[in-house]
Amino acid sequence: MKKIGLFGGTFDPPHNGHLHIARAFADELGLDMVVFLPAGDPYHKEESTRTPAKHRLAMTELAVATDSRFAVSDCDIVREGATYTFDTVQIFRQQFPTAQLWWLLGSDSLLKLHTWKKWQTLVKQTHIAVAGRSGGNIAQAPQELQGWLGQALQNGSLKPLQAPLCDISSTEIRRRLHNGESAAGLIDGRVEAYIRQHGLYR
Repeated sequence: MKKIGLFGGTFDPPHNGHLHIARAFADELGLDMVVFLPAGDPYHKEESTRTPAKHRLAMTELAVATDSRFAVSDCDIVREGATYTFDTVQIFRQQFPTAQLWWLLGSDSLLKLHTWKKWQTLVKQTHIAVAGRSGGNIAQAPQELQGWLGQALQNGSLKPLQAPLCDISSTEIRRRLHNGESAAGLIDGRVEAYIRQHGLYR
């Protein structure tokens, strides 16, 4: 059975912390492929200063080129209106009907899972891998999630990753680049070259 990991995010910009946790995601779960899913442009565009999706997609493609297990999908970019995890997972379920799908999220997001669209159906369509993050502790899960959490941890459909997160902040990278400082060691050199070529984060 093919095992596919799905990794959503703004990737603004994609950095070495993203690549570190994606490798742990693939290694610990024995995934055949990790698909990075850059978020689309907000449909309320006046509410966001996010870098345009076409640039975030291009940067993510450059960043993942170092690992043959990594791929990038634009499915959350080309869809119009709000994009929901449930709908994204449905797209991959239709594309890979026999695969075991895993969705990667941070432990802080896990505690809010019960507020997501069709979350109870979502967790039947995909397994969940949890990357540790400050502000999230499974033991602090709200009551709405406790029954599912206990069962999912027991049957293996929910797996906390053992690898620690790299303490790299997209906000700090954007600040450095805005001030003309180097982001060496934080982002792939090809990504930094792309940023400078297109005048991003100035």
